[in-house]
Amino acid sequence: MKYKELPTFPKDFFWGASSAAWQVEGATKEDGRSPAIIDLNSQTKKPYADNSVAADHYHHYKEDVALMKECGFTSYRFSLSWSRLIPAEDRKINPKGLEFYNNLINELIAAGITPIITLYHYDMPCWVDEKCGGWRNRSIIEEFDYYCRVCFENFGDRVKYWLSINEQNMQIVYGDWLGVSKGCTDWFKDKWKINHIMNLCHAKAIIACHELVEGGKIGPVPGYVPIYPETCKPEDQIAAMNAEELTQKIWDDLYVFREYNSFTKNYWKEHDIDPDIRPGDMELIEQAKIDFIAVNCYRSDVGKAPDNSYKQEIGLNKTGKKGEFVYPNLPGEYALARNPFVEVTDWDWHIDATCMRYSLRYLWDHYHLPMVITEAGFGGHEDLGEDGKIHDEERINYLREYAFNIGLAIQDGVEVFGFNPWSFTDLLSTGNGMAKRYGLVFVNTTDDDARDLTRHKKDSFTWYSKLIKSNGKDWGTDMTAWQDFQKNK
Repeated sequence: MKYKELPTFPKDFFWGASSAAWQVEGATKEDGRSPAIIDLNSQTKKPYADNSVAADHYHHYKEDVALMKECGFTSYRFSLSWSRLIPAEDRKINPKGLEFYNNLINELIAAGITPIITLYHYDMPCWVDEKCGGWRNRSIIEEFDYYCRVCFENFGDRVKYWLSINEQNMQIVYGDWLGVSKGCTDWFKDKWKINHIMNLCHAKAIIACHELVEGGKIGPVPGYVPIYPETCKPEDQIAAMNAEELTQKIWDDLYVFREYNSFTKNYWKEHDIDPDIRPGDMELIEQAKIDFIAVNCYRSDVGKAPDNSYKQEIGLNKTGKKGEFVYPNLPGEYALARNPFVEVTDWDWHIDATCMRYSLRYLWDHYHLPMVITEAGFGGHEDLGEDGKIHDEERINYLREYAFNIGLAIQDGVEVFGFNPWSFTDLLSTGNGMAKRYGLVFVNTTDDDARDLTRHKKDSFTWYSKLIKSNGKDWGTDMTAWQDFQKNK
């Protein structure tokens, strides 16, 4: 398809960024907040820092929102801390938790910024984990439903865009790394019971939102990593399809069609897996009709036929040194591999802007639901230069190309209503602490030294501000060469 003009964005397009409570707030022991399982899990990732300080957004939220307004944000996606709102088994609502989130929401709205709230982003309260056994026990369904209703009842008068569970698929695929597998005797089989319980919790959130939030819209937040076949070899093609199914499509199909697809059922049968689906479960899920899909898409991967002589399921780079990524190999299913046609970050994530357009096209073709980008970003090692600034040209190039490909997807006919990359300020990476920085704003702290936590606008902040305020017309570079190339195709 030929494009003779630069892509354009709808006039009411949401431009902003994203964060998560446990990664940005800090203040984990202040004002009544109780511990969350991710607090404990983050402390096992040494030498990376725990999240007791993080970016200290809890004490800097007014300053942070003022910077968002200066940048031109029209949206901000963030999560609520279950532990801050309901810190104990007695279910009493923490007034200080309510006060913080009310203040943050009001500050955003006063700045002309639409809040987009994630209900759950990896931070189950320890009391829920102890009472329910984490996601392993169905008693968590009613606890989660109660928590969601507290959120909708207290914030739904002002917040109309909601997200249920962040990257449920990644919590299952990387259960050991994220601590979800704790207490399981056979993770290979048990994870499907946990996943089913999480699906029921997702359904409860969807139903409660539609019941309690006038004009409310809600959707899931899958972590989407498109898988390209390594070669034209048929075995590689099937392996890539298997990887798509087992890392994301199983979840997307359930969210949209509200039933488990045939691949899932056959997979369970072949591996003697009982997901413990009980009477009434699928009827509950059937009621959970989503309004849109929130998309977290940082990169693509490459699938190939697996080596059946060994099993490897890590799929991580823990050091931040290029070349140390351990690619998964699942006998009988798929293996992943390095794509030689694109560059990688220090953590070996493929830098592939086209994957954003690919993902949006794929999801639109399969599901025909509106989408909002809730994560995409460039993580790298950074510190203040001698001039006291951060010159992050690599991040600018990354965001420019990814945003541009969103524009191309919109030209392709895909309905996309927002771009909220990860992240606004630097914050704790899930596995790599402050060493892996994503922010448009530098936070002066490290894993070893809290420093003064001052905020410093990076070059990417200035570039992104111009893109936002021009609604996707000022790309910060001469685009005539691209236009000439398109015209001469």
